[in-house]
Amino acid sequence: MAEAKKVTKKGFFEVKVPMTAAKIHLYASSAEELVGKVVKLDLTRNLRGKSLELKLKVKKEGENLVGEPISLELIGSYVRRMMRTGIDYVEDSFIAECKDAKSVVKLFMITRNKVSRAIRNELRNTAKKYLEGYLKTRTSKELFTEITTNKIQKELSLKLKKIYPLALCEIRVFETIVEKK
Repeated sequence: MAEAKKVTKKGFFEVKVPMTAAKIHLYASSAEELVGKVVKLDLTRNLRGKSLELKLKVKKEGENLVGEPISLELIGSYVRRMMRTGIDYVEDSFIAECKDAKSVVKLFMITRNKVSRAIRNELRNTAKKYLEGYLKTRTSKELFTEITTNKIQKELSLKLKKIYPLALCEIRVFETIVEKK
């Protein structure tokens, strides 16, 4: 005769996300079961059509469950929608250090017209130099907030405008990889 499995009643548990003021409800049998889970949150509605996807890792703080941001990614369909004929795009990917973590940064810029390789290279190098200096002075949580509010991208775009005016200047991926102790 087979043994009867012990059935635990499942329910919804609230996970707070401090940087977006959003509350997520996750379905599980206990709060401890949710600790360490990765949750994707689509921020498209909050950002008026800019398709950003935020990945959070659930952690327990006291009695509450809190979502800590892991990565922020621009959805591919948004990037494809911005592409036009008669333009050039510039991409870059590098690892930079924040105050409290190492992170991967992937840049994506679209120029207004076709430009020479030298200009594209200059845009890439200037952006990398600026961002490496900027990231060193801030924590990863501050950076996640500033990327979602478009603060970093706006400052970067104004700096790069002197080289060549851009139609789009975005951080396509921002992801923390190693946390410093």
